[in-house]
Amino acid sequence: MKRFLSLSAIFGFNPLKLVESISNTPFYFRDLQKIKAQYDLSGKEFPFGKPYPCLSDRYDSSGIAQGHYFHQDLLVARKVFSHNPSVHVDVGSRVDGFISHVASYRLVKVIDIRPLFNTIPNIEFIQADMMGSLPVSLYNSCDSLSCLHALEHFGLGRYGDPVKYNGYLLGLENLYNLLSPQGKFYFSVPIGPQRLEFNAHRVFSILYIIDLFKNKYRIDSFSYVDDKGDLHENVELSSDDIANNYGCHYGCGIFEMTKF
Repeated sequence: MKRFLSLSAIFGFNPLKLVESISNTPFYFRDLQKIKAQYDLSGKEFPFGKPYPCLSDRYDSSGIAQGHYFHQDLLVARKVFSHNPSVHVDVGSRVDGFISHVASYRLVKVIDIRPLFNTIPNIEFIQADMMGSLPVSLYNSCDSLSCLHALEHFGLGRYGDPVKYNGYLLGLENLYNLLSPQGKFYFSVPIGPQRLEFNAHRVFSILYIIDLFKNKYRIDSFSYVDDKGDLHENVELSSDDIANNYGCHYGCGIFEMTKF
């Protein structure tokens, strides 16, 4: 069943939403009759426009306060605010998530291989491929850097980028060169048993990530979002937990680091 739902989602079809919408249709017509009866007895301030049925919201919660993006975006935006760097640069994070949080209180320079068609206050945008050659003028150009839930996509072609099996390593090298010594680096990727799920993403083991960072960064704090979507903030990096990726199959590891 899970496999069927996953394949359906790939092609834009959600059978669960269809069933939910069908089951809620009688409520729609019941409520429509009620409001039309009330309209006939009212001052008719709001005439009816075209129908716009919303059939799957009846039993929704007020929002989803969980998951990788929800937790990482708030957590890292809070850390950037607290440290108040001179120049914060982001590579590849979501504009409608983390970037919008940070731009609400400070300037953020954004680098992404995808275009940004809007001009937004407090956002300076550069379209660039971070797997390519980084101009020397950008070396050590910021004292605060973020790359959240982005590096796992480098080189997979999903976003129109060149297909490069080791694209994430090229990206990491350019990220390192962007940041000045003693600068802060905020980084997140999916964590779990290490694998490539083409062309969606890579999933990194924590041990492999730590090995990539050694001799380049000091890990100041580690947080993660588990498979249920719950945040575990500032947890100890113990060898046993690292070995089993904190029990995650597809979690999100969030690192705060300082460049040596």
